[in-house]
Formats: sequence, C-alpha cells, structure tokens
Amino acid sequence: MNAALLLLADSRLPAGGHGHSGGAEEAVRIGAIRDLAGLAAFLRGRLATAGLVTAALAAAACDLGASPAAATGRSEWTRLDAEADARISSPAQREASRTQGRLLLRTSRRIWPSPVLDTLAGALPQGAHHPLALGAVAAVAGCSPAEAALAAAYTSVTGPATAAVRLLGLDPVAVHRLLADLAPAVERAAATVPTGWEARGEARWEACWEALPAHASPALDLLAEHHIRADMRLFVS
Repeated sequence: MNAALLLLADSRLPAGGHGHSGGAEEAVRIGAIRDLAGLAAFLRGRLATAGLVTAALAAAACDLGASPAAATGRSEWTRLDAEADARISSPAQREASRTQGRLLLRTSRRIWPSPVLDTLAGALPQGAHHPLALGAVAAVAGCSPAEAALAAAYTSVTGPATAAVRLLGLDPVAVHRLLADLAPAVERAAATVPTGWEARGEARWEACWEALPAHASPALDLLAEHHIRADMRLFVS
C-alpha cells in the first residue's frame, strides 16, 4: 500500500474535512442518531449508498489522473464531474462536495505539485466534486484506483463518526471499535468498484463512467437540505 494513501485518509490533512459531518449533525438533531447503535446503522447505510458511489468516482478519477490526457484534457474532467453531479440529488450535498473538493485541491497542489491538479482546478473553477479531487490527488501521489476507492470509502464513514463523537460526547474508543467492526464492509465496498479499465480513449472512458454505481440515498439528501436551513450549525454539512 502506498504510504500517500495514509496521508489522504488522515483527518489531520488540512483540507477542511473536519468541518463536515456527512449528515451526522442533522441526524443527531432529529434524533436519528442518539447512541452507538444509531451511529452504527447510520454509517452502514451511508457506506452502502453515498460511500459506494464516492469510492467509484474516486477510482475513476484516479484512473483518469494517471493518464496522459489528465494534464491537458479539461473536457475529460468536466465530463467525469458531470457524472458525479448527476449522482448527487441534493443541491446542498453538491455544494458541500464541491467545497470539500476545492479545499482538498488547494492543499494538495502545495503538497504534490502537478499539471494534473492544475488542469483539474482550471477545468472546474467552481470546485471539483470531492471524490474527483481525491482520486486525482491519489493518482498524482502514486496510488492505484483501488487505493483511491478505499480512501473514499473509509472517509465516508470516519468523518461522520468523528462528528458524532463531538456532537454527542460518545466514548471515542467505543466509536473506533465500531469503525473497526466496519472495516471489512469498507474493504468490500471499495473492492466492488471497477478498476483496471485501461481506458485511454474518450469513448471508452465515457462508457465506463456511465456504468458507475448510482445508489440513491434519499435520507441523506433530506438531511442535507434540512441542515443547510438550520438556524444553528456546527458543521458545514
């Protein structure tokens, strides 16, 4: 495993991830998460839907990021970004995803300077969706698409878990035990993502991208839309 993968998955990476709860804050507010059992159910549902989709998009972005076209072909990035946009129903979630992607790219361009990241940032000045930024950075850092998928699946549950500790005062050791129990599911989610496409032509890429998972998560969509309208918020999302 590439050591850079650990840096990308580290919550201490100064890319704004600590400011997002992935829906956990609103779930706590409405009582959907009250304790460890509620958090476990929330994380399993999130992993099976949004987590799987983000893992697939990160793998696709990593595959594209490792290609010669990635450093100059803005159109490929905008097409993949459109696939990501189509898989996020909630406007609030779309905005949160782009905010996280923009911050991750800004940080990563200083850590791993690369024409690939410059091209991605220039192609999507409004902010690339977070899984695209994560996959592109993973490629530049020397990670494989499978590793990018694993990092995306992992962060899809660790972010909300950390937020729940802060929101409910849960025992952090117990929450990490919960995450340890989830580890096999995280690995399975990442392993289901198609990788090794060896796609080098635009038509081939588009065919792969259209076949990416598009698991809906209407509960997360509703949480995001209610959260953005809340009078008091500790987290951006």
